[in-house]
Amino acid sequence: MLQIRRDLVDEMVAHARRDHPDEACGVIAGPDGTDRPERFVPMTNAARSPTFYEFDSAEHFRLWREMDRNDEVPVVIYHSHTATEAYPSRTDIALASEPGAHYVLVSTRHPEEIELRSYRIVDGQVTEEPVEVVESYLFSHTGADDVPDRG
Repeated sequence: MLQIRRDLVDEMVAHARRDHPDEACGVIAGPDGTDRPERFVPMTNAARSPTFYEFDSAEHFRLWREMDRNDEVPVVIYHSHTATEAYPSRTDIALASEPGAHYVLVSTRHPEEIELRSYRIVDGQVTEEPVEVVESYLFSHTGADDVPDRG
């Protein structure tokens, strides 16, 4: 399951609508060793296409170096589909190279609706996963370790 803050979802949707009719793309980085998306990084779609996305190679290189320096990983890799449902295309599946990432798709085919879905793509196998949108990661899990002591 992908658990993600509402502000990050809003950023992805806004980026997708802004770049429409071309596909938008980007990354949400998070601390290595966690599965928590934290830092929203919109990327330039070098393909400038309504049916394909490709990270700008210089931005891509800089971001991956920056994540390495910050002990971050690409927790979410997102892009939009402008005329179809939010489901990975054959090309999306073939190019998926981060087996630990959540691949999020936002469809902008309906201007009034938000269609956002998340997938794991590993070795060409696509598995849809639930998305839980939270206001904050604080106390978003259950368990004794998540509740502060009352003093």
